[in-house]
Amino acid sequence: MHNLESSLRAVHQRLQDALAAAGRATDATKLMLATKTQSDETLREVYGLGEQFFGENRVQELVPKVDAMKDLDITWHFIGHLQTNKVKDVVGRVQCVQSVDRLSLVESLASECAKRSTTVDVMIEVNTSFEASKHGCHPDDVERLIDDVLSRPVLRITGFMTIGALSDDESLVKRGFSMLRQIRDRYDITHGTKSELSMGMSHDLEWAVAEGSTIVRVGTAVFGERT
Repeated sequence: MHNLESSLRAVHQRLQDALAAAGRATDATKLMLATKTQSDETLREVYGLGEQFFGENRVQELVPKVDAMKDLDITWHFIGHLQTNKVKDVVGRVQCVQSVDRLSLVESLASECAKRSTTVDVMIEVNTSFEASKHGCHPDDVERLIDDVLSRPVLRITGFMTIGALSDDESLVKRGFSMLRQIRDRYDITHGTKSELSMGMSHDLEWAVAEGSTIVRVGTAVFGERT
């Protein structure tokens, strides 16, 4: 039987070891639990173990999970590819959409927020591995996307997100993480902000922390392999 408590302890230890190796503060990177395919019962169990920061990839899973766990003090982020026709189901349920990667999505989010007289935080997702299988805007398109988000008062940029290259080559994976950090640093210098870097998952969180990640999105290392 999979032991959530021991798995969580192991992941937190990995995170602390990575932060120490990078010479960073013990609280410099937050653990977000990727909840894809996990049951309400499992999520309530990890909440009981002290976890309150969840990220969901799928709208069809996000809606029932958020609605079923309204009694818990959970911060929800949406971390998967978001279709514009599903925006109405996400706004109002999450604090942040981490996967903003195109102008049409910015437009849809702003329109839905305006309709509801609400706001939502966003992160710009960048494809720093240049893999065709991954979502995210091209690094050359980041500035234009930033400008479009900043022109919408109902949206607030809180950071940048990427998915590491599908590779065991540490230098290759780190190169993508470093690229996102440089994009974030340029943005922060220009706008006087201090933005998040959401990068690193179960298999590459140490490399992401070494490159400055402030949020790691972990599922498998805590919950076990998805069925």
